[in-house]
Amino acid sequence: MMNKKIIVNIGRQLGSGGREIGAKLAARLGIDFYDKELIRLASEQSGLRSEFFEKADERASQSVLGGLFGMRFPFIGDGAMPASNCLSNDSLFQVQSDVIRHLAQERSCLFVGRCADYILRDHPWCANIFISASRADRIARLCRLHGISEDAAVAMMEKADKKRSDYYNYYSNKTWGAAATYHLCIDSSALGVEATTDFIETFVRRKLEI
Repeated sequence: MMNKKIIVNIGRQLGSGGREIGAKLAARLGIDFYDKELIRLASEQSGLRSEFFEKADERASQSVLGGLFGMRFPFIGDGAMPASNCLSNDSLFQVQSDVIRHLAQERSCLFVGRCADYILRDHPWCANIFISASRADRIARLCRLHGISEDAAVAMMEKADKKRSDYYNYYSNKTWGAAATYHLCIDSSALGVEATTDFIETFVRRKLEI
């Protein structure tokens, strides 16, 4: 489709449909889609068990934000590192960052979350998008997807927003969800998932000249 390698980075509120929109957009653009897959790739590249990355996933260094998250993580491998070597969330973030940079060098990609827009801030062909939605739509989506009550959906939403904003703000020194941080911010409630995907696709094609 293209010789140049393009990158689309999507930040999103939980319940906004951001992951679904990202997957649709990647398919339309013919580029690779990465979300949770990054955890598996980071695990494979580092030799660390994927559970370590899952526990640290989109969590800021808790040595800064309130203590270690339960345990310290020794390298798992064939003895290349001493068993006493420990990993912080910062170290896990660095491994995942290296995976993101490596993928972006090799191919066109769409990344969901994980500070990819900041990690790839020097990439020449990037479009950085943030997807939000109305509170009511977010709650309804979470209730539908997870089969939970409205109260449970609100609690899940608030916890995720805090976790994602703390993570992003800590590692990027920018503000999660703020318009000045991204090339485009869009409320998926205004148009719905399909039309929001249409709108973002038009924007990305214009911005990245594809």
